[in-house]
Amino acid sequence: MRRYCLTLDLIDDEKLIDEYKQHHKAVWPEVLESIISSGILNMEIYLSGNRLLMIMDVSANFSFEAKSSADFENAKVQEWETLMWKYQQALPGAKAGEKWQLMDQIFKL
Repeated sequence: MRRYCLTLDLIDDEKLIDEYKQHHKAVWPEVLESIISSGILNMEIYLSGNRLLMIMDVSANFSFEAKSSADFENAKVQEWETLMWKYQQALPGAKAGEKWQLMDQIFKL
């Protein structure tokens, strides 16, 4: 099992952040299925202010490229991602259309 941590900012607007949190209380079944079928074993998202932290535990066969490719072919996942862009903003230095940024681990006990 491997672990990845990613980060992303939300638009700094209390109403939008509340809406984003509500969406994540009822993630669409098709989106959940795409997460599970890609080899993600556990996923957690934390919020501080408007900064998000995602922790993913993945199986040995997980691939970001394969997940991205499968998601691109899934109309419902694309609909979800389009909806989420209403709330999200790319971090400084992100490439066009790039959302979540992979974080580097700098300490482990």
